[in-house]
Amino acid sequence: MPLVHRNLGAVFMQTLWQDLRYATRLLRKSPGFAAVAVVTLALGIGANTAVFSVINAQILRPLNVPRAQSLFMIERGSDKEPNQSYPDYLDLRDRNRSFDDLAAHDITEVGMDAGENPSRAWVYTVSGNYFDVLGIQPYLGHFFHGSDEHGANSAPYIVLTYAYWHSHFQDDRGVVGRAVQLSKHPFTIVGVAPPEFHGTLLFVNPDFFVPIVNQEQVNGENRLNARGNRWVSIVVGHLKPGVTPAQAIADLNSIGSYLEKTYPKDDGKMTFTLARPSLYGDSLGPSVRAFLTGLMLLAGLILLAACANLGSLFAARVADRSREVGLRLALGAGRIRILRQLLTEALLISLIGGAAGLWGSIVLLSGLSVWHPYPRYPIHMSVNPDANVYGIALLLTLASGFLFGAVPVRQILRTDPYQIVKSGSIGTGGRRTTVRDALLIAQIAICALLVTSSMVAVRGLIRSLHSNFGFEPQNAMIVDSDLNMAGYSGEKVPAMQRRMIDALDTITGVESVGLIDHPPLRDCCTRSIVFTDVTTDLRPANAAVDAIIYSISPDYFRAAGTALLAGRTFTWNDDKKAPRVAVINHEFARKIFGSTTNELGKYYKLPDGTRIQVVGIVEDGKYDRLTEAPKSAMFLPVLQSPSSGTWLVVRGVRSSEDPQQLAAAIKSKLRDLDSGLPLYIETWNKALDDPLFPSRVATMSLGVLGMMGAMLSITGIFGMAAYSVSKRKRELGIRIALGAQRKEVLQAALGRALKLLAFGSAAGLLLGILASRVLAFIVYQATPRDPLVLAGVVVAMLFFGLLATWIPAQRALSIDPSILMREE
Repeated sequence: MPLVHRNLGAVFMQTLWQDLRYATRLLRKSPGFAAVAVVTLALGIGANTAVFSVINAQILRPLNVPRAQSLFMIERGSDKEPNQSYPDYLDLRDRNRSFDDLAAHDITEVGMDAGENPSRAWVYTVSGNYFDVLGIQPYLGHFFHGSDEHGANSAPYIVLTYAYWHSHFQDDRGVVGRAVQLSKHPFTIVGVAPPEFHGTLLFVNPDFFVPIVNQEQVNGENRLNARGNRWVSIVVGHLKPGVTPAQAIADLNSIGSYLEKTYPKDDGKMTFTLARPSLYGDSLGPSVRAFLTGLMLLAGLILLAACANLGSLFAARVADRSREVGLRLALGAGRIRILRQLLTEALLISLIGGAAGLWGSIVLLSGLSVWHPYPRYPIHMSVNPDANVYGIALLLTLASGFLFGAVPVRQILRTDPYQIVKSGSIGTGGRRTTVRDALLIAQIAICALLVTSSMVAVRGLIRSLHSNFGFEPQNAMIVDSDLNMAGYSGEKVPAMQRRMIDALDTITGVESVGLIDHPPLRDCCTRSIVFTDVTTDLRPANAAVDAIIYSISPDYFRAAGTALLAGRTFTWNDDKKAPRVAVINHEFARKIFGSTTNELGKYYKLPDGTRIQVVGIVEDGKYDRLTEAPKSAMFLPVLQSPSSGTWLVVRGVRSSEDPQQLAAAIKSKLRDLDSGLPLYIETWNKALDDPLFPSRVATMSLGVLGMMGAMLSITGIFGMAAYSVSKRKRELGIRIALGAQRKEVLQAALGRALKLLAFGSAAGLLLGILASRVLAFIVYQATPRDPLVLAGVVVAMLFFGLLATWIPAQRALSIDPSILMREE
């Protein structure tokens, strides 16, 4: 028996080698078919590999920390907010029985001065036990610990990330123990984190870590004792062995009940859930997963369309080789043997196309890995492929080869050698729908769906660009200068802010200058619950609204282009000595007062009981993200609610004003005030690149997929039309000889292909409408039923059809009956 097995194996390998050689010779004889097939598969497999690589890196691959599967972050309330106050974090850490320990961190920008060129850097302010909780060991030096914390500003230590140590300190191992300045305060470098550790968020890589108790020195605000101020970004920890997430949630909710009863004015509705920290829990995780899942589905459709295209071409290729197939069957070859040879040819094409697609995806992914979509922020996308990616690429390659290689099976199994030798072709007879027709309809439907998706994305981007932001970004500059980084604190901050505004007002061509502590759609947001004036029980459960708070200068609304609907804006007399006043937006007025009329002069209350009088009402706007529903917002005078956050809005007189020239003038004026001011100057339109980034990525991604779909539809229709013309030359020649008109010849030659185009396009449009819910996860304000989208898809598919049938039409019209008859 072993000898028989060896002989069978030898025969199999010999015939396989023969099939490979034969398939290679056939492909060499048909370089056009081979090139189209390889490129088609490369597009499909490359697109799927690239999208899966991103999913693998951002969703499937766990954080690079020990015991990543047991690491969870805590979210608060029904809205699953990730932010906690520092006192609440301490209670959760000390009272829970489900976690080994809990660590907290926030991320902020800081001025870093190592003695040469002061620069901005991004820092994780972390609890002292952060590295111990995560189980991270230092690459160099040592980490700080919980025992180093002894109150506010008690642990002035820095742990550098490996990347920052490498780029800013040139791998100097003597950096440990060196003193540097953070926002003009001395800190000591104690260690360097390992190369593979970049924090607890996959896409945010900080420059270094400092203890959270030194928050005041880092960003100028001491909020360690403010229970109602939820500024801590993430609280994470490892579940204890044997503890389930459900048990941990019940444990946390019991602590929440204690917090509600003990601190009713600060903590309301303190229920908790758990989430994975890698994508910032449920704040970003679901939307990112939905977007990538949608892209994966569309990329899968690209591959299906490619396989349908190749299946149609392969079936036509087998029909063209009908005499060869018939003769081989007549001479005694088995049908299985012929099918195996055809499958070998399909797999060879698939392997070449898969290799090309994988190479293309690796090139694309290498670009993504070094791409910084937000130049100012530490956003990175590490999507380097691993064994999972290569395995998926191989699986898709083999599956694609089997899929389109199996299309001619029915033709071969039903072939009659006698009829083949007699008639010279594998006939399907009549005008009935063939497998090739069905494949072409499916391919065109998929491509029409992809074109629909890309047009929906374009329309969504156009809508986002023309949204009512509540401000006018045209002809305005944004200047970011955090005064805390320059060493300003206390009463020096508002004085310096006033001097900066007055200095910029003197620039020729400047119409108005306004200040805001953090601009809309950027670095959002400070929030506070608000009560009606008649409310006496100021517990969170009795709040009328949760509003966004802005601190602004008197001329901000004019500089921002925000419409004042009623009342007045602020003056410099609205200071700490004056009564507390506010300007509110339309949505705030509706929720607090029940209407938007006669609310001027009315009052509302803050959680500490402070009564604030409404002196003005402005239009609603977008504050956190473009896709948000209308939100309540209140604007307070900067002198009554001071902040070191200093964003200046500088509006020019003319739209033709050179932004670079204006930026240079702004920089010069502010440097004259203080040469050490950290400045970041850009046009407001440029600043909107950040909130518009998701829409633009969706448009770009779906646009690329739509282009791939268009290419596949063109090649599919072209193949069908060209094959129809080539197989019906004699019939068309006879029609021309009998006096048929050009229109009749074209209808006979291309009518079937155009009918299939119409059926497929209609099916694709219907799929696009039915897929509106999926598209809504990917595209801002997705509306496949938009008349412009529908009309655009119809025009696009008609154009693709005309483009694909142009050459076959010319061939049909150029047939010379006399030459054709002599050849026949």
